[in-house]
Amino acid sequence: MTAGELIPVRVGRVSMLVSRRAVAVDVAAVVLIAALALWGLTRGAQGLGLGDVLDVVLGRADRITTTVIVDWRLPRIVAAVVLGAALGFSGAVFQSLTRNPLGSPDVIGFTHGSLTGVIAVIFLGGTGFAAVSAGALAGGLGAALLVYLLAFRDGVQGFRLIIVGIAVGAFLTALNGWFMVTADLDDAYAAAVWGAGSVATVDWRAVASAAAVLVLVALCAPVAQRWMRQMELSDDAAAATGVPVERVRLALVVLGVAAIAAVTAVSGPIGFVALAAPQIARRLTGRGATVDLVGSAIVGALVLVAADLVAQHVIPGVSLPVGAVTVCLGGIYLVVLLAVESRR
Repeated sequence: MTAGELIPVRVGRVSMLVSRRAVAVDVAAVVLIAALALWGLTRGAQGLGLGDVLDVVLGRADRITTTVIVDWRLPRIVAAVVLGAALGFSGAVFQSLTRNPLGSPDVIGFTHGSLTGVIAVIFLGGTGFAAVSAGALAGGLGAALLVYLLAFRDGVQGFRLIIVGIAVGAFLTALNGWFMVTADLDDAYAAAVWGAGSVATVDWRAVASAAAVLVLVALCAPVAQRWMRQMELSDDAAAATGVPVERVRLALVVLGVAAIAAVTAVSGPIGFVALAAPQIARRLTGRGATVDLVGSAIVGALVLVAADLVAQHVIPGVSLPVGAVTVCLGGIYLVVLLAVESRR
């Protein structure tokens, strides 16, 4: 990448070089997200047009049209954008930490930990959003701490972290299944619905809470991106430049878990977006070996918005959980990714 293809950007005291191609790809992805959002606002049992959407924006629409767009359809679309961005961000953080495209929070067990925390809160009688969010964060951080401690041996190597994370994730999946079998019917049903992963019932309050977490995470992104670029070289190279490797790694783990916990608390676990988004962004932007937090977040939002529209309209009259769609598509992606990695 030549110097003419890079743009200097400064955020506070943090400066960086941004690829022109990456900016172009990000802008194109944002435009595509907006187009899909507009299309989604007009689709449904009550057919509407772009003129109806414009009338709502200008305050000229009737009460029914306003309710359909503002209270029913728009929260779902905004939730898909916010949660998709959080998934893409979290996936980029963990793939950078592990230096491996398989280093996704839903592969290495952190998403399962967040779900375990949510299930525990539900079974203990917690129903409020604050309680569920606290359970998701505590479960995700607990899983991350367990994986970190089990994988630590004179530091943490990426491949060891992935293997240990897969094992911990399998254990937590079994634990969640045991909870479902032994719980009473109402609690088991509530946990099963949550575990499907859906944005169909998300309201503005939940969207605002997830967006607040994403804003806090985004404020740390410039510093996190600089740390990640240094640590992607190697732990020794990063330490030689003055990076406190283990403390930075722990900080990045907390940052990534906070993003994935916000998603789980709002919609339940949505698989494979965090796995695919950073790799798609990397290939589109031509970033080579460097993980791009902003690009990954934007691509994650695009993937989840598109997947949710497929979930709503692929079968006429049936609205699927978006988690079912991402698992189906993500399973194919994972097989292809494993085949490519095995050839290497």
